[in-house]
Formats: sequence, C-alpha cells, structure tokens
Amino acid sequence: MNASLNLRQLARYPLIPVIVLMAIGFELATGSFVGSQNLLGIATDSATLAIVAVPSALLVISGYLDLSVGSTYALGAVAAGWLASEHGGSLLTCVLLSLLAGLAVGAVNGFLCCVVGLSPFIVTLGTLTAVRGLAQQFAPLPLTSFGDSFAWLGGAKIAGLPSPVVIAIVVVLVAGAILALTPVGRHIYAIGVSREAAYLSGVRVRTVPFTLFLATGASAALAGAIKASVLGAVQSGTAGSGFELAVLTAVLVGGVALTGGSGTLFGVVLGVAFLGILQNGLTLVGVPTFWQQVAQGLALVVAAGLAFLAPRLEALAAVRPTAPRRAAADPEPATT
Repeated sequence: MNASLNLRQLARYPLIPVIVLMAIGFELATGSFVGSQNLLGIATDSATLAIVAVPSALLVISGYLDLSVGSTYALGAVAAGWLASEHGGSLLTCVLLSLLAGLAVGAVNGFLCCVVGLSPFIVTLGTLTAVRGLAQQFAPLPLTSFGDSFAWLGGAKIAGLPSPVVIAIVVVLVAGAILALTPVGRHIYAIGVSREAAYLSGVRVRTVPFTLFLATGASAALAGAIKASVLGAVQSGTAGSGFELAVLTAVLVGGVALTGGSGTLFGVVLGVAFLGILQNGLTLVGVPTFWQQVAQGLALVVAAGLAFLAPRLEALAAVRPTAPRRAAADPEPATT
C-alpha cells in the first residue's frame, strides 16, 4: 500500500485519525483507557447502537430516514420485559414478541413512506411520539425481575465476547455482505442516487426501502430487548430516550450522506466507535452528563463539516504528483 493510497483512505475516513487522537488523549488523562477491560466495555456499551445504526445507515443511503428508532427501542424493551416478568416467557418468545413489535412499527413507517409517498421525516417524527405513548400505555410502571432465561440475552459470553457484541458483529457482517455482494446492495445505492432512474432500470424502488424500514424497526426493538436484559429493568418513559439522535449522529459522522446515495458500513462502524470512545472517555475524566450531551450534539455539527470536507480531501489526495521537470532531470551541460 503506497503513501498516496494511505492519504486517500485517511481522507475518505477522517474519523480514523480523530479516534486515534482521542484514544491517546484519554489514555494520557486516565492511564487506563486503552486497557482490554475498558475497550471491551466500550464495545459492549456501543453494541446496541451498532445494531440499529447499521440498518438505519442502509435506509439513509436509500434516501429515507427513520426518526422513530428511540421509541421503537422502548416498545421492544417493554414487550420483551413484560412477557419475561409478568408471564415468565422464555428467551425465544420474548425476543420474538420484541421483534414483532419492531416489525409492526417498521411496516407502518414503510407503508406510509414507500407506498403512500409521505415524507419520511414527518411520518417517523409522528411515530416517534405515538409509539412512545403506546409503550407507556402498555407498561406504565417499571418492569423488573425478568428471570435467568431473559438475562442470557444481554449477559452471556459467546467465544469470550459479550453476547451484545457478538450480535452486533453478526449484524454488521450480514449487512456488509448484502451491501457488497448482492444486487440489493447496488439497488440501495441506486435508489438513493435517483429514484426515477432506478425505477426505469427495473429496481423495486418501493420494496427495497420498505424492507429496510422493517429491518430498522426490528433492530431497534431487538436493541431495546438486549438493553433491558443487561439492565434487568425497563421503564417505558425513559428507555431509548434520545437514542434516535445517537443513531443519526453515528450514521452521519460515519460519512453517510443525508441526501442518500453514498456511505459505507465501515464508516458507520467508525461513527459508532467514535461516539462510544467519546462517551466513555468523558465519563472516565469526570465530565458531567449534560456536557457529554453537548459534546454529542457538537459531534453532529462536526459531521456536517466532515461531510463537506471529506470529498474534497479525497479528491486532493487522489491527485498524482506531477512528473519531474525535464530540465531538472537532464544532466548539466559539459563545461569547456
């Protein structure tokens, strides 16, 4: 790999040097930031964000948006927690009920946005409020005492890794394979670039984003169930509050264009890592929670700057160095 290629990769993924500098800074401030236990803790805390950010990124690449993932997260957590605590449901039935709740929300969003043609911003903003109210109506009081079976979802170890991390890795790999190795991946980009052109090319411009809405809803509900399992409790009014902002920040910071048509899952994973490192590092150095929220908001603003600068830096890095001037290469004339 030559130097120009490295510069092009750094220009394409400007978060890489930012993450490295953040890690160095937090390590110098705390002395324990890069320890294996802390890094594993960051991965575990960031797993639920990655599980939702990946399908959300595909949805944004296709030109759509889902702002209801925070409330869907709460509904999925409440559905699974209610079945586990009130009726002693097994792990499988709890997860299935959570996924069904998420699929239902995704189906409503997908139908209104992809079939009816309403604005995704307005529709999902409306379901953000409606689904939160539904979750609170379903379980107005906190749910606890889920039992050992449900606790496995968030507390088990698989091949030495926490189960949420393993689930997040599977989600990333499956989505990456779909995006890179199947025609659906090309169709997602094509719809995001131009829906009309994609339609004329035979792409199913309604089915593909509708399926992505289903995947986003299901992943948000699953993430809520995982977090409820980790915490051993869930409260419908606060579960997943602000989660949609974290997901959107990870997607945009990761380089996915809000207008659709461009972005990579590797960039989204970097965006998730960036937020996880930022939150963990600020917590270790004792920054209050409200300043962490300020930092997360500023990160979203920085994402806009990176989205503006990254294509220009990549184009600049792609410029090959000019050939040496002939006069400089020619030998000096012989002196008489």
